[in-house]
Amino acid sequence: MPRDHIRVTRALLSVSDKDGLVAFATALAGLGVELVSTGGTHRTLSEAGLAVTEVAEVTRFPEMMDGRVKTLHPAVHGGLLAVRDNPEHQAALAAHGIGAIDLLVVNLYPFEETLKAGKAYDDCVENIDVGGPAMIRAAAKNHADVAVVVDVGDYAALLDELQGNDGALAAATRRRLAQKAFSRTASYDAAISNWLAGVEASDAAPEFRALGGRLGQSLRYGENPHQSASFYRLPGRLRPGIATARQVQGKELSYNNLNDTDAAYECVAEFDPARCAAVAIIKHANPCGVAEGDDLLAAYERALACDPTSAFGGIVALNRPLDAEAARKIVEIFTEVIIAPEASEEAKAIVGAKKNLRLLLAGGLPDPRAAGETLRTVAGGFLVQGRDAAVIDDMTLTVVTKRQPTETEFADMRFAYRVAKHVKSNAIVYAKGGATVGIGAGQMSRVDSSITAARKAAEAAERLGLTESLAQGSAVASDAFFPFPDGLLAAAEAGATAVIQPGGSMRDDDVIRAADEAGLAMVFTGVRHFRH
Repeated sequence: MPRDHIRVTRALLSVSDKDGLVAFATALAGLGVELVSTGGTHRTLSEAGLAVTEVAEVTRFPEMMDGRVKTLHPAVHGGLLAVRDNPEHQAALAAHGIGAIDLLVVNLYPFEETLKAGKAYDDCVENIDVGGPAMIRAAAKNHADVAVVVDVGDYAALLDELQGNDGALAAATRRRLAQKAFSRTASYDAAISNWLAGVEASDAAPEFRALGGRLGQSLRYGENPHQSASFYRLPGRLRPGIATARQVQGKELSYNNLNDTDAAYECVAEFDPARCAAVAIIKHANPCGVAEGDDLLAAYERALACDPTSAFGGIVALNRPLDAEAARKIVEIFTEVIIAPEASEEAKAIVGAKKNLRLLLAGGLPDPRAAGETLRTVAGGFLVQGRDAAVIDDMTLTVVTKRQPTETEFADMRFAYRVAKHVKSNAIVYAKGGATVGIGAGQMSRVDSSITAARKAAEAAERLGLTESLAQGSAVASDAFFPFPDGLLAAAEAGATAVIQPGGSMRDDDVIRAADEAGLAMVFTGVRHFRH
């Protein structure tokens, strides 16, 4: 176990992020700590008037190869790795004139920032740090005797402890810093390896898969109060959504809020804001109402009409900046989160009257066609798959029935299939006039989803004082093929006149025959949209 307190007498500083550096180093010098530093760090500290030794004086080798080689030397790593109470280690230090290093302060070349900025391949390679991770790992391994700092945010607490303990750091502090240091290099290496895997663009799965992220938020609990939870942001260029969003107002987001908000924003992003306004209302990661409109207010009112009961306490996602008219309507019922690309100042003020309502502004919409990966843990491992980037506009639609769909039916089928992609399987979506009128999600059988969606459509009509189900004259989308005619016939019985589905069942002929007998128009997409 690490010794309780270690006094810091010599520190090596090598940072790419100079924020707070001079003040931190000045405070260390005031505690009598000898300062050693590299290249740009040395220049910054020297210009500030601090007495600092350049690492080249320690190694007796100049920096070379554009700074690629400067700290990879026994004079540095011996000082970091030497165990203080090991006589052999101490003899080696003395024999080779190596001074021990008690504190290492390193933040790495900005590879993630370079990647996020979309820089060229060679720029990304040049921003891969080698010496930094090597030093960090050496110091972290030897945390019994050495403290390692990899985050500017730790400067203040470290100084407080040094100043309060006569220049010494506790074992618990050194362990905590070592854990953070190893996590930092692991996340850094993960960003590099995953970038290279993407550059390679091979269908073969990498032999090793690395994950890395930085804590974005500690959450009160997970799906349930007895589960702990946290939100981590991935390195590199972030997909617009909850990871890029700034929270304008409202209480702290929960695990379920974040999960549902992500589902809502991915769903509404299927609708091009240049073509139409669109709103998706999500409850428990499933859409309970989605609609297009000439403006956000119209789209919201039509989405809400699909299932206002489920919408209570839900998530509202918009594909255009939130305006005042839509904001006034949305705040009329209890809503957990609103997420949009941006919002007008008037809309912010309207939402601001609801102190607990969270307003997230993501700064853009995710591209539904963009490549990417999704992950899910399983016992003893995790599953990785490509994001479902299939979009209905890019699919070849094949009419398989005797009756051709009308243009109106085609439009409703496309809309319904766009939504079905974001409904948990088994998924059935009834749509009419650019709005959902009934959604069946997550049932164990497709016919049950059909029945559930039809019931929702009938209940919506009843709420509106209509004598006819909203499913009358609608199009219905199924995320996967109908294995038997029963689910399709349930849709027809509810009033649907057109069906869109992937096809591919062994009983496709039976299903097509049933559709013809029912007078339905049916289209196959050839693309399945399971969402488990």
